[in-house]
Amino acid sequence: MSDSQNVTDYPNANTIFMVWKLNDNPQLKENFQRLCALVLNLNNSVLNRFPDSRASCIMGIGYEAWKMLDLPTPMPKELSNFEAIKGDKHIAVSTPGDLHFHIRADNKSICFDMAIEISNILNPVAQSILEVHGFKYWDARSILGFVDGTENPHGEDRDYFGKIGDEDAEYKGGSYLFTQKYIHDMKAWKNLSTEEQEKVIGRSKENDIEMADEVKPSNSHIALANIEGENGEELKIIRDNMPFGNPSTNEFGTYFIAYASTFSTVQKMLVNMFIGNPPGNYDRILDFSTAVTGTLFFVPTRDMLDSFSG
Repeated sequence: MSDSQNVTDYPNANTIFMVWKLNDNPQLKENFQRLCALVLNLNNSVLNRFPDSRASCIMGIGYEAWKMLDLPTPMPKELSNFEAIKGDKHIAVSTPGDLHFHIRADNKSICFDMAIEISNILNPVAQSILEVHGFKYWDARSILGFVDGTENPHGEDRDYFGKIGDEDAEYKGGSYLFTQKYIHDMKAWKNLSTEEQEKVIGRSKENDIEMADEVKPSNSHIALANIEGENGEELKIIRDNMPFGNPSTNEFGTYFIAYASTFSTVQKMLVNMFIGNPPGNYDRILDFSTAVTGTLFFVPTRDMLDSFSG
């Protein structure tokens, strides 16, 4: 899986997320070929120019775009349009998106320049429908004040949980990418005491220590977002969430981004959160965080990008 895109890299200090919707344009396929070559070039260039920056650009492709661009069939087994998950009170919405870019580096200038080059190719044939600039907040905390991503896999487990294996041999080394933009109600959140906030999350705020099972509320985020398979084995995803915010407009949020070897793992987590386990026992964090987007993509390997580039 050495030719996979950088899905197993660890979070960096600066990130730009971009989602684009493709137009029906005669230049589309030619520009997409150029785009695939550009993504490969950008990653090679930043590795050579800034070897210690941990910079990378990852491109994901949506279901409709896969068909529109006449990419190989059969397509990845679990690539489809994400269907909204509706609980009694909260909804994991489904929103459009053809191409997703996850750009990260320790220096914001690197992210900015990569985003410009991508936009130069896409602007004639696509529309930008989302752009979020994320940043590292203190010791990897979300705007809510709690450390984010503690349950991420490490070492070889990142390959196992983050990349497709022999179960879909044609797309081995690729990855499913699911994203959601969450907006936080900071006024309501700050009205909670620290003790109540900890019950919502299931961890201590200061030291990031998980509550014991007999103390942790069953509707806490940790209780519902950590899932198991049919045989009781722990299932994980690679989160690279980043906070964002605009103090002048009072918009604060988290861009949730998950890479996984199978989308069904992410879907099970979302069902737990939005419908509840058991149904009705939904994730209490949703009373303070609203999902305003929800889109599934597939991340090809570098070899696939090379073939797509023509």
